[in-house]
Amino acid sequence: MTGLPAFRRFSYFFGLVAACLCVSACAESGAAAGLRLPAYQAECAACHIAYPPGLLGAKSWQHIMGDLSKHFGVDASLDVGSTKAISAWLVEHAGAGRRFNDTSPDNRITKSQWFVRQHDEVSASVFKRVAVGSASNCAACHKRAADGNFSEHEVRIPK
Repeated sequence: MTGLPAFRRFSYFFGLVAACLCVSACAESGAAAGLRLPAYQAECAACHIAYPPGLLGAKSWQHIMGDLSKHFGVDASLDVGSTKAISAWLVEHAGAGRRFNDTSPDNRITKSQWFVRQHDEVSASVFKRVAVGSASNCAACHKRAADGNFSEHEVRIPK
């Protein structure tokens, strides 16, 4: 890297630091592989990946779990006990820190500032590809998303 212009070295350094901070924040907030509530895995992963709880703040998880009859246009209602257990677990392992102080717009991971920033180089047309479907289909490009691994080094964007 010593032969690179200073701004490139800075960009690489900044990217590495940002990636480390994101991995650290996710690990601390319950996004680490293996930290999954079985009920959350069973209920939520039946329709989409069981998103690591550290990808949203507590307020967003509370809003999402507060009315599962209108879960992004689908009735995902659960029994009261499951709803309470999953909600408590999500809030306990939610993302923390300054970037999670406010709720994400529409409580969507894909509209959070950090998601938009991390995917700013991805064209909107990529998310519209048949093999991708939408920005919320993490597993289309992040092959280990179900394990909580969103490493940029393992991204494979479908044609």
